[in-house]
Amino acid sequence: MALQRAVEVSGNASVVEGPLQGYHHETYVFPLPGKAEGLRQVRWKCREPRSNAFWFDRRCFASEEDLIDSLQGRITGIPEIFQAETVRLQRFIEGETLGWYHKAGQAIPPSVFEQIVELFRQLVHVTPDTLLVKRTCKPTDRAKDGDTSGFLEGLIRFTEKRVYEEKGKDFAGLFGELGVKGDSFEHLRKQVSGLNERPFCLLHADLHRENFILDREGLLWAIDWELAMLGDPLYDLATHLYLMRYPKHQEDQMVERWCEVVDEVRPGSSAGWKEDLPKLLNYKKAQSVFTDVIRESLSLDLPPEPSGFHGPFEPLGADQEPDPIRLSQAGIKVHDVLTAAADPLGLETVPNPQKIKGALAQWYRNREPGKKHAQ
Repeated sequence: MALQRAVEVSGNASVVEGPLQGYHHETYVFPLPGKAEGLRQVRWKCREPRSNAFWFDRRCFASEEDLIDSLQGRITGIPEIFQAETVRLQRFIEGETLGWYHKAGQAIPPSVFEQIVELFRQLVHVTPDTLLVKRTCKPTDRAKDGDTSGFLEGLIRFTEKRVYEEKGKDFAGLFGELGVKGDSFEHLRKQVSGLNERPFCLLHADLHRENFILDREGLLWAIDWELAMLGDPLYDLATHLYLMRYPKHQEDQMVERWCEVVDEVRPGSSAGWKEDLPKLLNYKKAQSVFTDVIRESLSLDLPPEPSGFHGPFEPLGADQEPDPIRLSQAGIKVHDVLTAAADPLGLETVPNPQKIKGALAQWYRNREPGKKHAQ
């Protein structure tokens, strides 16, 4: 459907590029007839959600395009939205991801660093009462402004009920082999309880190196706002630090600069950060266990594809074996996230990579071949 719409809107199938790499959406890029900026050709994205994609995070807004459109003039460095007939398009930002220039663990240049700080400043300006965009959750399910503990409990409950129990029911045996059980969530709740109150604001909730684009002029753009939400500003910082993997000196600098700018905009936005930031990072470590165990398991059911996941999920046949390199990589990745989350989840021991690899292989053998698990 996305390809068909892209061809119809562009008027020329030969100019349509895609599908692009993407987890939740099938995306195509193309120029529009007569739409140019100066001497440069402007391209646009046409996207359709993948019907069988897992959502590991709560979604707050009904439409990413509506959200981005409402933020024009309030947040700089975000794509424009264009209405093309019955299709809403996002402008495709020409450039490379921040991760293409600077890998995880590497420091980023000061000019880029300060643009990220400025984005956090602008986000704090966007408060729940000033953002009139349709939301997916009922008002009764939303934590009250400032109730950071209630906000975090909502995230934990989603991971527990919608990911571990509902989406992860096909992986229950695997989680058990890894030492992760239902009572892990009660242990997590004790580890992260007692947050300080902070006024809520808009959160991007997924600010990492692949969601930042650097254009030809060195301007930084933030893309992929589908996980944005309204809530605790410190959660946005924790998510950013966890995903960015800054070197220690730059992580400390980001925390310092973040506290400065958010409190300038709304005093109290960084209240209790010294006590609460480790708790929120513990939640992110725990959440990654459930996300990565499922993702790495599902990756075994994909044929070898060095360029990454592009198209619809097509499982291997019942008589095929998973790629051994992918199996080894999955074992190492799961070991790393389990080790990081051992304390938050109360894991007594963490299996070594070889044992994890065996558990993953056993899950693969016991799976239902051909069942279209979401990827």
